[in-house]
Amino acid sequence: MKDTFRILVAEDEEDICEILQFNLESEGYKVDVVHSAEDALKKKLTGYDLFLLDVMMGKMTGFGLAQKMRKELGIETPIIFLTARSSENDLLTGFTVGADDYVAKPFSIRELQARVKTILKRASSQHTTEESSILQLGEIELDNKTKRLIIGDKKIELTKKEFEILLMLAKNQGRIFSREEILDRIWADDVIVTDRTVDVNMTRLRKKMEGYSTYLRNKAGYGYYFEI
Repeated sequence: MKDTFRILVAEDEEDICEILQFNLESEGYKVDVVHSAEDALKKKLTGYDLFLLDVMMGKMTGFGLAQKMRKELGIETPIIFLTARSSENDLLTGFTVGADDYVAKPFSIRELQARVKTILKRASSQHTTEESSILQLGEIELDNKTKRLIIGDKKIELTKKEFEILLMLAKNQGRIFSREEILDRIWADDVIVTDRTVDVNMTRLRKKMEGYSTYLRNKAGYGYYFEI
């Protein structure tokens, strides 16, 4: 695990920025602060381990910034949204554009610190795992070289898309991926695909995984995730 994690806070309320910076730095993180999405884009974003983004900021919202980072810049760094808006539609939008967590204002600093710690620990663990071609999760093993799923001593053949979906979800345990995000990541350049395509592939995956199919979960209205 890294000695020092770098966090970028994009929040247009300066007092909140000061509170976040002080409390996160007291936990040992290196924290940079900007007050708009436009200023965030001027930073070397690949140098950060986590982004805390306010949803409502000036011309470009936190949602817009996240979408640009994910789709145009190819940045996979974890994102936590900070917002006073907590309706189901807002939550769905946040997860659709690639959120890892969503904290409603006013928030508890201790709760936020705990969520930051959890996400950074998970991301660090996943990065270490990605350096190997084998992803081992309990009885489940995904071999990125052979593109094969192994459960116990049983080798299970998957289609290319099935393997890519399962690997993406397994690498990001607990994170919810909307159907739209799965389509964008797995079928990036394909023209004629629908949300139903994702559901069909998930159904096939669950059938092939048999007794371990419960690891592939669905949060109604939000999307799919993997959790043991």
